[in-house]
Amino acid sequence: MNVRPEISTTAGTVRGRWDNAVAVFRGIPYAEPPVGARRFAVPVAAKPWEGVREALAFGPPVPSAGRATSGVEADSGDCLTLNVWTPDLGAAGLPVLVWIHGGKYLEGTSANPHNDGATLAGRGAVVISMNYRVGLEGFAHITGAPDNRGILDQAAALRWVRDNVAAFGGDPGNVTVFGQSAGAGCIAALLAMPSAVGLFRRAIVQSLPGTFFSRRLAAAVSATIAAELGVRATVDELAGIPPRTLIGATDALIRKMPDFAETWGPMALTPTPFSPVVDGEFLPRSPWVALAAGSARDIDLLVGHTRDEYRLFNHLSGGEVTDEQVTAALDRLAPSPYGSDGYRTAYSGATAGQLYELVNSDWLFRMPCLHLADAQHAGNGRAWVYELGWHYRPDQGASHSLDFLLVFGTLDLDEVRCHPAAGPSAAAEAVRVSRRMRTDWLKFATTGDPGWASYDPHTRLTRVYGAEPDTRPYPEERSRRIWSGHRFDILDLIT
Repeated sequence: MNVRPEISTTAGTVRGRWDNAVAVFRGIPYAEPPVGARRFAVPVAAKPWEGVREALAFGPPVPSAGRATSGVEADSGDCLTLNVWTPDLGAAGLPVLVWIHGGKYLEGTSANPHNDGATLAGRGAVVISMNYRVGLEGFAHITGAPDNRGILDQAAALRWVRDNVAAFGGDPGNVTVFGQSAGAGCIAALLAMPSAVGLFRRAIVQSLPGTFFSRRLAAAVSATIAAELGVRATVDELAGIPPRTLIGATDALIRKMPDFAETWGPMALTPTPFSPVVDGEFLPRSPWVALAAGSARDIDLLVGHTRDEYRLFNHLSGGEVTDEQVTAALDRLAPSPYGSDGYRTAYSGATAGQLYELVNSDWLFRMPCLHLADAQHAGNGRAWVYELGWHYRPDQGASHSLDFLLVFGTLDLDEVRCHPAAGPSAAAEAVRVSRRMRTDWLKFATTGDPGWASYDPHTRLTRVYGAEPDTRPYPEERSRRIWSGHRFDILDLIT
């Protein structure tokens, strides 16, 4: 296939290239650059262009940690772009998978090679990824600006998909959004947003963070960042400050966030000061409350987590965790009335380090995922639950982010083979688990059923991906019982 493919979109014609049997189009604008008066505003659809636009390179990354000189500040500002992989431009009605990357609401780019959609698309789907505003630009509460600007960007990209994906062989009526970590949090928000109704049919939520902020908490965080620069968190006072300066002020806050735990609560112990804001407008309720009320009853939901979610973030991993440290974590994070005693009783053989990791994994990722499935069931919607238990590195275990590498097929097999702690069959297992998860994700996107029984709060059947996958009752039963009376909702200021 030497002829470079051209496709007409609602804004103009784009020219991509063939990568083996998959046509790839990169850097297609879905919204106008968020600069000037649009910097902290609701996204506006991209203006039409004349002629043929080359779609060979990923668009500029948005300003983010590690990329402070890229994107809006250093380039044209044309960073709100998306990318399309399709196996058949002449097809009609292929399932569509739209990926929303993670990155702690702070960072990330669709150019990350781990997010390459070619392998998924080669199995018979149109795969789309996007850039969206992150950090303060996308998630801070700013007086005079809408909240959740990064999620509004994602909704704008989904409207582009609705209007254009048929030209790439996809079915606009069969769109599945899938995302991990912060991307999963954004999808949970989209499930609760009235303005997102009709933009997708299915959702895959991988490692949902349980942090959704009140406007009051979000305002306190933004005010503290702005104070680092001697300004207030308003559109007028932030508009003239370069993105890299705001990133620096955000980094300064991150380094001292634990100091705010007494007033900001447990979110101050996470790696990020940002999360979706329940603003009463675009996002009127938290996902757990909204889904229980039926907001996603017409959306098929696949939700799950890895077994060892917190190990990747655990700054105490590998060292000695004191009894004082684990008691403080248990008392701060474990749900009332269990506190420290509930975990110590349920996990009587666990070390202090294991208890520390367990409670952090549960409150930040594992229980928010399970409770989202419960909420979907309560709202008369269908849900399926999974857990990834397979790993090849004992020091990291089945860590945060490993699942999406397996789904995309971008886990480095040479790294697996060469890791000194990996078993002799680890690489073969990685290939097998990767294919199995990818098959299940694609089946779900195509039919709405990943291949095992749907979730209900009584049997709690869960797909557990080990070296050989199986379906059984939810495997983290001790934690489930501890959290059974808790209700995830909005995080607010403590005082």
